[in-house]
Amino acid sequence: MTLSSQPCATISLATRARLSVLFVGAAVLLTGCPPEQKRPAFQWKTAAVTHPIIPQPLPDTQRTLPEVTSVAEVAPPPTLRIVPPRGPARPRVPTVPGTTVENNGKSEGPLIVPQMSAQESAAAQQEINASLAAAEKNLESVRGRSLNAAQSDVANKAKGFVNDAREAARSGDWPRARSLARKALVLAEELARSF
Repeated sequence: MTLSSQPCATISLATRARLSVLFVGAAVLLTGCPPEQKRPAFQWKTAAVTHPIIPQPLPDTQRTLPEVTSVAEVAPPPTLRIVPPRGPARPRVPTVPGTTVENNGKSEGPLIVPQMSAQESAAAQQEINASLAAAEKNLESVRGRSLNAAQSDVANKAKGFVNDAREAARSGDWPRARSLARKALVLAEELARSF
């Protein structure tokens, strides 16, 4: 074998630098951007307890309570009246001697209801009538549509609240009638929104 007389091809230093930059750039491009890491959700059980700020003590002149000179400022307690128990009368069933009828834990005694003024009862009647009218309008809007089990349950509950509110209004129990009418309205609106 003979050695060639040509000198070895040498790569200049500048060319080597360009090639290394090219390789590093290609490596960065091929690896891509690092994936975005989500911040962990805040754990309330690890939250630090803060210490309250203790107010400065009041001077002695402000520590005493003002004297009450008049007792007339205190509102009188509400007047109460007795309302007969709500609900329809129980049907008369002939009893066989030696048997007893259970009461299901319900008391048949009278109820105590706060007495309302004429203005308060008129306002309650208007609110009850408006709530019941809106509830019945919403129930009427879904009549004839096919209801799933949850919607049917909501409709039945709303109708029950409407009936109970009317019974309470007939007996003069305005706070109970108002509460039942509001419940009927909320359920009827929820049913109407579900369509």
